[in-house]
Amino acid sequence: MIFYFSATGNSLYVAKRIAAEGEKLIYIPEALDKGEFHYDIEGEERLGIISPTYDWTMPSVVSEFLEKLELDYITKPYVYYVGTFGTTTGAAAAMVNRYMEKKGCGFDALFDVRMPDTWTPIFDLSDEARVAKINLEADEQIGRLKVSIADKVAGKHMHITTPLVTGVVGKRIYDANTRRTKNLILEDGCIGCGLCARRCPVHAIEMQDNRPVWVKDRCAMCLGCLHRCPKFAIQYGRNTRKHGQYRHG
Repeated sequence: MIFYFSATGNSLYVAKRIAAEGEKLIYIPEALDKGEFHYDIEGEERLGIISPTYDWTMPSVVSEFLEKLELDYITKPYVYYVGTFGTTTGAAAAMVNRYMEKKGCGFDALFDVRMPDTWTPIFDLSDEARVAKINLEADEQIGRLKVSIADKVAGKHMHITTPLVTGVVGKRIYDANTRRTKNLILEDGCIGCGLCARRCPVHAIEMQDNRPVWVKDRCAMCLGCLHRCPKFAIQYGRNTRKHGQYRHG
């Protein structure tokens, strides 16, 4: 069983690549919408959590889900975390593990995969060749990761991490500033297709008079609306226009 969150496809791609035949993939926002928080882990079934890294911590939808998650099992399963990241996973793994340990189901293994960083207010993804190279290298990482998880390798296998305190600080920054929907800008190029509203994982966007309107003060700030807009009419600050859009695959 794999719980995952993905806005532009990076973490979804990892989940699909490492999943065993017939293994269930659970999209975290959908589980939140349906109120599905109780899961039975049977036999030799393994349990994975795959998530991008936001501000050195986890996305709000992931923390909300883990807060409510209930697990039943006879024998503790092999539990692992995979963080996708561009520069560092920060303290995201430690933050997630705090939730899992409270449930008596702490991680046996921690992994990460470096992929294009979709936080384009800072990171430039306009060079398609460079982005393709990052994803090619990620494919090699994912191939090794699949083997490690199949073999139930234990331990911490991550690139650059930071102490737990940075995750606590990062979460404060993320909640207090980064997630504010007032940071998002709608440009005149919008054609009113409604894709942003339909795909928003926290339902922060509604269509009003054929235009998207952010009806919540805060969202997950996954930038899925920005990256998926067919007219690139949604921006965050001054740099996203020149830094480009990104979707995996």
